[in-house]
Amino acid sequence: MVKGNNRKRDLTQLGLSMVLILLLNYLGSFFFHRFDLTSEKRYTLSEATRTMLKDLDDVVYFKVYLEGEFPAGFKRLASETKEMLDEFRAYAGDNIEYEFINPSASEDQKTRKDIYKQLNDHGLQATNLEVKEESGTSQQIIFPGALITYKTREVPMQLLKTNMMASAADQLNNSVQGLEYEISNSIRKLQSLRKPQVAFTEGHYELDSLEVADISQALGEYYDVKRVPMLEQIHSLEGFRAVIVAKPDSAFSERDKFILDQFIMKGGRVLWLIDPVNTNTDSLKLMGFTLGLNGQLNLDDQLYKYGVRLNNNLCLDVQSAYIPVNKAFAGQQPRFEMSPWLFFPVVAPSPKHPVSKNLDMIKLEFASTLDTVGTKNIKKTVLLNTSRYSKAINTPVRIALAMVNMKVDERRFDDPNRITAVLLEGTFESLFKNRLNSAMTESKEIGFKENSGPNRMIVVSDGDIIRNEIQASTGMPYPLGYDMYSRQMYGNKNFILNCMNYLCDDSGLISVRSRELSLRVLDRKKLAHEKNKWMLMNTALPAGVVLLFGLMQFYYRRKKYGSGV
Repeated sequence: MVKGNNRKRDLTQLGLSMVLILLLNYLGSFFFHRFDLTSEKRYTLSEATRTMLKDLDDVVYFKVYLEGEFPAGFKRLASETKEMLDEFRAYAGDNIEYEFINPSASEDQKTRKDIYKQLNDHGLQATNLEVKEESGTSQQIIFPGALITYKTREVPMQLLKTNMMASAADQLNNSVQGLEYEISNSIRKLQSLRKPQVAFTEGHYELDSLEVADISQALGEYYDVKRVPMLEQIHSLEGFRAVIVAKPDSAFSERDKFILDQFIMKGGRVLWLIDPVNTNTDSLKLMGFTLGLNGQLNLDDQLYKYGVRLNNNLCLDVQSAYIPVNKAFAGQQPRFEMSPWLFFPVVAPSPKHPVSKNLDMIKLEFASTLDTVGTKNIKKTVLLNTSRYSKAINTPVRIALAMVNMKVDERRFDDPNRITAVLLEGTFESLFKNRLNSAMTESKEIGFKENSGPNRMIVVSDGDIIRNEIQASTGMPYPLGYDMYSRQMYGNKNFILNCMNYLCDDSGLISVRSRELSLRVLDRKKLAHEKNKWMLMNTALPAGVVLLFGLMQFYYRRKKYGSGV
């Protein structure tokens, strides 16, 4: 009788449990939530990303070229990429599809080279790996990137983020940290049918179209890029989301300053790339010396009003780029050697803001310093600053190529970490507040505003940061950031792109770049000494626990039911 009651009770509990599970599954079909138990929330997509994925109306297809035999670091990058794409699929459903491809799968060398060329033509950069083998080392070409298609459009996405100041492990970790942003940003580019308009200002001897050709092309993936002569025309900047003031060389009239001021007051964003000091590089090349003189741009009061003071000085930094210098004596055959040029600082981007996070070193030329001032309601964030061993010399200053022969005494470079780029965010007050007559302030055509809404701008105390070199033989531009002397690629292009994306991004997508993922590296020395212990724990211990549990279960059942035998 007891056995029958127990059986009936067990069946009832089983039936109720099944009904409860089915009910929970049914209710769960009406709700969607994902639980991320990692400490850094690595699998939690940002609100901006989730919103973008829900708005997809067609399939986004990823061809990821990270399949094959790789070192552990690249296997981790491939695994993390797959997991991130799966996370995207959780929100976008069948509108996210992907495949992993090995571009080196073919045994035919010609076929592999053809595939490599196709990938390179599509914008993916190759990486040459040195793989350790039992017989020695071998070279392996990989393409750590993806080609992404949406409807009829295609964009390349580079997954590996290089940085000459970071170790290989840190570079891979930075690449993993940036996965959500890179994937989301690529999808955003594909979705952008109507691009926001941005403009390079003209009329003050700014850099010409050839000098900014490379960055203009790069910006063209996100924006409709134009060049706009201001010419004191009050509506010249209407319709633009942002403008770039790229190394002007003549004074701004009060009317042009007013146009820029009201552009900012009405929500426009500005990237100021200003040289406070004029230097003649042609004179330096031809005569071996030049003068650094104060520029007369008439922008000091305007920038000061917004929260920045540009200083009339030049930065010298021990951490600097190299230039070729003729070391031969007079009458001898020219003998050029690469020498550090202290007036070309190589600065490290701040790792604390998404605009400058995980970027390569950035090259400046005849840069000045800037200071922030106590403007109300404005938040200042430093993006670039000089190295530990730097100093600034006030103008006027004589600059001679012979200075490369001077012995550098680091003790004299005692003015470290001077600011060269800053982000300003907040509510800006008009420079022309309380300065205009009633006819102008009340004019409906002008629509004068005394204060802006929440806005942002970036000020860089070097105009050459956006200038690409020109190849003398062909007249074609080099990529921005490419040093034709050292053949080093600096991070200038990515910095400018990040600046513009941050200024124009109201969705908050670029904030994803500030995500931190901990790199938990094994202690190799400790691992070598304790290898056998951990192998034993990972093999024998689980089996022992299972065996112990079985014995305990056996004795428990024997004790409980043994009396009835």
